[in-house]
Amino acid sequence: MRLKAGRILALLLAGALIGVPSICAQQNKIVAFGAASPERGSARVGYWDSGKNTGAGGFFIDYGRPVWKKAYDDPANLDKITKGVVWRLGSDYWTVLASNLALKISGKDIPPGIWYLGVHRSQDGAEWNLVFIDPASVRATRLDPSQIDKAPIALRVPLKIEPTDQPAEKLTITLTVPKSNPKESVMHITWGKLQLAASIETSIGN
Repeated sequence: MRLKAGRILALLLAGALIGVPSICAQQNKIVAFGAASPERGSARVGYWDSGKNTGAGGFFIDYGRPVWKKAYDDPANLDKITKGVVWRLGSDYWTVLASNLALKISGKDIPPGIWYLGVHRSQDGAEWNLVFIDPASVRATRLDPSQIDKAPIALRVPLKIEPTDQPAEKLTITLTVPKSNPKESVMHITWGKLQLAASIETSIGN
């Protein structure tokens, strides 16, 4: 009986020890999350070569559309979430700029390719910049878009604050091309009463 009882005790102890890593694994396990159908917005500028009857390049921006909160109407509350930080410029997945043309945004050269976008505001609140993140650097660390503040910034270009008489309930990014010069366009980022703008010049025809 003693031998049998000893074996049972040994088995119980072994089971307890084996169970320790299992419990730890459960506490530290990876969980999945996401939205069934997150709302996305897009803005695009495309070019067509009518002489050759073929596409001549273009660029587009794809982004999530967070809702403006009434509390942000108070400048103090908006300052708390924007001053000195990199804002993800959207929601859910990364905001993506894809272009097969060289661009010049606010006078800064942006090489063709795919970029993740964010917005940085200076600590004093006076300056806003559009920031460009290389997706390869994000893949290497598997950063979630909510961790954009940890992503290395490859490029940044200045944004201008502009008044708007049409507040946007949800984040809205538009690209406007004047008929007088199709090589130039203007990007507007509007969220609530906040509107930021940047000029964009393409290399089309060069």
